[in-house]
Amino acid sequence: MSLDAPQGHIGFTLNGSEITVPADPTARLSEVLRESAGARDVKVGCNAGDCGACTVLLDGAPVCACMIAAGQAQGCEIETQAGLVAGDRDAERLAQSFQRHQAAQCGICTPGMMVSAVALLRSGEDLTEESVSDALGGVLCRCTGYRKIIAAVLDASTAAPLAEGGVGAPIARLDGWQKVNGSERFGDDVAPADALTVQVIRSPFHRASFSFGDLETFREENALELILTSADIPGENRFGVIPGFEDQPVFAEGETRFKGEAVAAVVGTPEALAGMEPFPVAWEELASVLTPEGADTAVLLHGDRADNVMCRGYVARGNAAEAMSKAAHVVSGEFSTGFIEHGYIEPEAASARRVGDRIEVQCCTQAPFMNRDGIAGIMGLALEQVRILPTATGGGFGSKLDLTAQPYVALAAWVLNRPVRIAYTRTESIATSTKRHPSQVHMEVGADAEGRISAVRFDGVFNTGAYASWGPTVANRVPIHASGPYKTPNYEAKSAGIHTNTAPAGAFRGFGVPQSAVAQEQLYDLLAEKLGMDRLDFRRLNCLGNGDPTVTGQVFEAGMGIDACFDALKPHWDKALAEAETFNASNKARKRGVGIAAGWYGCGNTSISNPSTIRAGITPEGTLCLHQGAVDIGQGANTVITQIFAEALGVPVGQITILGPDTDITPDAGKTSASRQTYISGNAARLCGAALRAKILRQGNVSEAATITLEDGGITLSDAGTKVRVLLEPSEGYAIEAVESYDPPTTPLDENGQGDPYAVFGTAAQICELEVDMALGTVKLLRIVAAHDVGRAINPLLVEGQIEGGVAQGIGLALMEEFLPGRTENLHDYLIPTIGDVPPIESLIIESGDAHGPYGAKGLGEHCLIPTAPAVLNAIAHATGARVHHLPATPDTVRVAILASGKGA
Repeated sequence: MSLDAPQGHIGFTLNGSEITVPADPTARLSEVLRESAGARDVKVGCNAGDCGACTVLLDGAPVCACMIAAGQAQGCEIETQAGLVAGDRDAERLAQSFQRHQAAQCGICTPGMMVSAVALLRSGEDLTEESVSDALGGVLCRCTGYRKIIAAVLDASTAAPLAEGGVGAPIARLDGWQKVNGSERFGDDVAPADALTVQVIRSPFHRASFSFGDLETFREENALELILTSADIPGENRFGVIPGFEDQPVFAEGETRFKGEAVAAVVGTPEALAGMEPFPVAWEELASVLTPEGADTAVLLHGDRADNVMCRGYVARGNAAEAMSKAAHVVSGEFSTGFIEHGYIEPEAASARRVGDRIEVQCCTQAPFMNRDGIAGIMGLALEQVRILPTATGGGFGSKLDLTAQPYVALAAWVLNRPVRIAYTRTESIATSTKRHPSQVHMEVGADAEGRISAVRFDGVFNTGAYASWGPTVANRVPIHASGPYKTPNYEAKSAGIHTNTAPAGAFRGFGVPQSAVAQEQLYDLLAEKLGMDRLDFRRLNCLGNGDPTVTGQVFEAGMGIDACFDALKPHWDKALAEAETFNASNKARKRGVGIAAGWYGCGNTSISNPSTIRAGITPEGTLCLHQGAVDIGQGANTVITQIFAEALGVPVGQITILGPDTDITPDAGKTSASRQTYISGNAARLCGAALRAKILRQGNVSEAATITLEDGGITLSDAGTKVRVLLEPSEGYAIEAVESYDPPTTPLDENGQGDPYAVFGTAAQICELEVDMALGTVKLLRIVAAHDVGRAINPLLVEGQIEGGVAQGIGLALMEEFLPGRTENLHDYLIPTIGDVPPIESLIIESGDAHGPYGAKGLGEHCLIPTAPAVLNAIAHATGARVHHLPATPDTVRVAILASGKGA
């Protein structure tokens, strides 16, 4: 096919329509499709062919559009996700299947997955797990763990949708259809067409002093609209997330503290930025420290502090030292983990515009109200002058809690009074975003002769990077959790966060608890071996039960479900051990191992106020609106919170219109982190639904048993065979509305860390089955069985999706992931699990109920990750007799451990 196009233009057929667009023939096809052809369903995650999010069909073949020059598309037929779902019956059925299996979580990888799957469906090849994995192997997903995606493609010929339902029903994701039909809009998808672009100037060194040349002359000669430095901050040139630790500047002043730190920003047209001369900044590299070793003698990163210790955490109960000296059996060890990159497929992006004396920022974020407060402080504005409008967020996992791109666009748009946009490159994102804290842990555990844990001592040092971010949360949360969900009468746990010249370490799914679990669960294996006990039985003997005090002295009379998790795993454990024994008896080159590990996680903030507020109302026309401000980053908050609200109000989910999040129209539902939204915002939704229901029933003077039916202009109440019509009065706002808040009941911790830090703990236990090549050290995962106590499964499909996604991230932590500052700043050097790395996962949902959770529900997101890495490591040890204490357990590391154990040839 040939389409004639004038010079400087490209002609092709896009989703059935012949178009001609202005384009440089050497430009990336992905850029031309998005910016010139308006195909914003083509996502850009890396611009290097690593993530596959930009996959389109080019003359029927799946290709990464970021790796195709626009000129190569001249005269070709291009199909994207949106066009396929709208015009191809197979693609539409596939979209329904993605909904049915909840195969789209955040949705940023979904276009690439679905386009690749359509190519497979059209090929006529038999659909098997292997063929699907091969076809989709070039597309990365960080949310789902891939298993739901495989299931959705295998089931693509089925057209039946999921049914509706309230609490406990596996309904389809309420925001899912736009993710699968290509209409979802993420951070860079909503930028105005006439927006100027911001480019940040960053330090090329881990630590450096710097000075600027003639910036005004540079601006004029390069046709730039604006240059911003620290001198242009109208408010405070600092931000942070923990009160008292707001220590990160928007622009460094005189000295940078990590590679990639911002010193300036230039604003202009894309053409001006593309032709810009080197920025006039002179650098002098200074001595830096990248690990806690040596930080005590290094130059102070923050001159207002006595040393490079950011903060410390401490929990003590009983007399650990004395009990350890009297223990019948003691094991100890040193363990370490490195920086872990969040690896969300959507890089940070934001746009802003000035509206009178207000600034409006659209961005991918997990914490709109925290963003609002931070921007107001930087801009020197009142809170009501800042509006944050979250877009869809293409993965977050903790890093999109912090301010990143937002201040740059806000400042530029305010000064210029023009729309401004920014989208980070993949290198920029990885180099500058927060990371999981590297850890160095010493831990020892003692037990009596019967196998009951008598004492634990834990000392953890965490590299918190150049700035605090969520470091104080990690330092305080880890000592509470480092015992695991086990009865520990004598306990002492210390932690310290140390500043270094690296990117800040912040929040990442677990806030330090996965690192401590790597130590605790391996030592519990070693202790069980010393005692000659089955490893699961040892844990079951020692696990916390209702009425048992935790290491902070907190007692739960109900809802401590870890015993039920172990009991659910027991038949799977026995079967897996027997199969491994049989396999190993006849195989020398490869050995099979079975590992088990447990974890727990306190939902919400630690020992401080942590409220969420939900608002709902019914318009005079009879429309029911839910102002739901909890950001859904793929975990399912929009669906779960709506299900809870609908259950409390007593109406079908389908009658509810969701509004938000938006700091102008939705109340503050708190940040999306710490597994808090189902529990805390869910409780606020339950209270709001109940309050609205009570108001409606009072207007009709009917009993609590009445049913509510929303109709045009009114409400019908049915009660014991009678019907009452409630008319809705004309109003500018809502005819009936309710606003309710929930704040978990917690208490502060004393100087020994005693108190009630969380109202709810979720618990989990997982089994890993794997094989190890004894000569190569390679690990092949066979199966994961995950038992999770969720209190009550509001939506079982969402629960399974969270478990599978968490397990996949735990696999990455165990076997492959480590960020090396200055070296692994892309997705081909920094490896995350692919579709071929995640084995079948069986989820066992435990519903123990909870005294505080909405309908007994607990949070889940963090818990899914915590047991996975130690279960993998324990399985490696079972297979080989070799223990890996320092992650990741790459093949060379495993092989060295095998040789050191004397098991290898």
